[in-house]
Amino acid sequence: MNITINITEKNNGLHVDLHGEIDAYTAPELRDKLFQYTNSPGLQMVVDLTGITYMDSTGLGVFVGLFKALKANEGKLNIIGLSERLKRLFDITGLADVMDINTEVEGGV
Repeated sequence: MNITINITEKNNGLHVDLHGEIDAYTAPELRDKLFQYTNSPGLQMVVDLTGITYMDSTGLGVFVGLFKALKANEGKLNIIGLSERLKRLFDITGLADVMDINTEVEGGV
């Protein structure tokens, strides 16, 4: 169980490219890496999940916290590249109705 986190500054925000699994083991590392940017006012963050092969509820919790932290500072979170399986997780939990998610990979930030 591992995760690779690549963060690139693009335009007026960050593009985060993830590969591997997001679970109870890897979620703390992901949280630590991403939350260090949440205090930046108006930050636009795009998180690409194309390379994620597995995610559990711990991973969903990371994204809920990230969404709230960015929103508190007038930032925005856009999650892209969801597989059908990952999209279903967001749909079942109702997060797809609250967060900006997209199964397609787009230019984004």
